[in-house]
Amino acid sequence: MFRPPMLRIRRVPRQPSDASSPAAPTGDDSPGLRGRILGTARAARATLKVPDGWRGPRRTADGEPPPRSTSVARRRLGVAVFAALAVTVAALVASARLRSPAELAAETAPPPASARTAPVEKRVLTDTVVTRGRVGAEQTVDVVPRTAGGQPPVITGVTVKPGDRVDAGRVLMEISGRPVFALPGGVAAYRDLRPGAVGRDVAQLQTALTTLGFGTDDRAGSYGAGTKRAVAAFYRAKGYAPRPASDEDEVLLTRARGAVTAAERALRDARIARESASSPGGARVAAAQRAADDAAADLELARREQEQVVRRTGPMVPAAELVFLRGFPGRVDAVTAVVGAEASRPVLTVSAGRLVVRADLTPQQHGLVRKGQTARVSAESGASAEATVRDVAEGTRPSVDGRDPAGAESAAGAYEMVAVPRRALDAALAGREVGLTVIAASTREPVLAVPIAAVAAEPDGRTSVTVVADGERRRVDVVPGLVGDGYVQVTPVAGAELGPPDQVVVGT
Repeated sequence: MFRPPMLRIRRVPRQPSDASSPAAPTGDDSPGLRGRILGTARAARATLKVPDGWRGPRRTADGEPPPRSTSVARRRLGVAVFAALAVTVAALVASARLRSPAELAAETAPPPASARTAPVEKRVLTDTVVTRGRVGAEQTVDVVPRTAGGQPPVITGVTVKPGDRVDAGRVLMEISGRPVFALPGGVAAYRDLRPGAVGRDVAQLQTALTTLGFGTDDRAGSYGAGTKRAVAAFYRAKGYAPRPASDEDEVLLTRARGAVTAAERALRDARIARESASSPGGARVAAAQRAADDAAADLELARREQEQVVRRTGPMVPAAELVFLRGFPGRVDAVTAVVGAEASRPVLTVSAGRLVVRADLTPQQHGLVRKGQTARVSAESGASAEATVRDVAEGTRPSVDGRDPAGAESAAGAYEMVAVPRRALDAALAGREVGLTVIAASTREPVLAVPIAAVAAEPDGRTSVTVVADGERRRVDVVPGLVGDGYVQVTPVAGAELGPPDQVVVGT
C-alpha cells in the first residue's frame, strides 16, 4: 500500500533585529515571502495541535515503531501541512504576476509623440514625367500589296525575310509579277508618277534615282525626257521592263508620227506645185503658195501634237511599286506574305532611320509634355542617353481592327510621343523597352525647397511650414512653387525667416 512521504518541519529560530545589518533583499527570495510561508505553517501546526519541537514519529524505548494508529494520524498531519504550503506558495506567485489595469495601461502606452523633421535645402528642382517606351527605327512602313491596273493583288515572289538588311534600290517582293522597290525618301508614294508630272514627289524620285547612279537632266520636280530615260535604265538594271504610262502609248505615238509624216508630204507637194505654176503673180501661183503655207502650218501643228504625245507617254513609276524609306540601311521586321495568295492587308513591315523611343502618354501626362523638352533614356543594361522630344500627338491613337498603326503595341486611346536620342543608341536596343524620363520643368539654379509633406494648407487659404528649434515651434507662411523630386519650392512671405539649416516638421 502506498504511503505518503513523511514531512519534517524544522522550526527556524527568530533572529534579533539589528539596525546595522544589511538591507533585506527584495523579490521572491526576500525574508518577507519566507516569513509568510512559515507563518502559514505555524498556523497549520496550531490548528492540528502539533507541539513545538516535534520532529516526527519516534520509536519506543525498545526500538519498536509507535502504534499503527499513531503513525497514521501523524502521516495525515504531514499531508495536510504539505497541501497548505502548496496552496500558499501558488497564491503568492500568482499575486506577484498580477497587474492592475492602471499598471497595464502604463506599461503598454506608446511613448510620448515626437515630431519628425527634415532640413530646409537649397537645390535644383525638376518636374518630370516618367513612363516606359520602346526603342525602334525612326520610320516603320507596312507594305500593303496593290496593283497599278486595279486587279486583285497576287503575291508572286518574296525576296526578303525577317531580319534582312535593306539597301536602297532592293526589290522587296513581287506583286502580280511587278517589283516593289525600296528607295530613299521621306514622302510616301501616294500617286503614280507619269511623264509630264510635276511636284515634290517627282523631285524625290529624281533624287533617289540620282543617288543610285541614274541621273536626270530635267528640271527638279518635272518628269521629263531625262527622268524617263533614268527610270527606264533603272528598271532594266533590276531585270524588269518599265510600265508604260498608258496601254495606248504605242498607238498614240504611231498616230502622231503618221500625222507628222503626212504633213511633211503635203508640204512637199505644195511646194512643188507652187514652183510649177506657169505665170508668176497669176492666180495659179497664188493658189499654190496658199497651199504650201497651209501645208507648212499643218506640219507645225502635227509636230507640236507629236511632242505632246511624246511628253505624255513613256515609262511611268506606279505608286504600288515604290516604298520610300528615310534612311538606309533598313531592316525587315516582319514578313507574312505567302506566294500565290491574294493579299489586301500588310504583308511586309520594313523599318529604317535612326533609333528613336516611342512612348504612350496618359491624358494627365500629355498636358505636361511639349515638343523640344529634354528627356533621358535609361536601359535595363545601365546604358543611358539624353534625348529631345520631337513629336507629341495632338490626338489619341485610333485602333484599326484591334491593331494600332505602325505595329505599335500600346492600347488605343493614348497619346504617342517620340523622343530622339542626341547620340546614336546601341543597335542591340532595337525592339526593347526602356525607361523614359521627360523633364517637364526645372529651376535654372538652386532654390529654397522643403519636402512636400512639410507644407500645410491653412483654412484661410494660406500655406505654411512649421520650424522646430530648441524644442520650440513657429509657423512660417510660404508661397509654394515648382514641385519635383518629392520637394516643393517655397518662398517665405515678406518678413518671414526661413532657410538652411532650419528643420521643418514633416510628420509625427
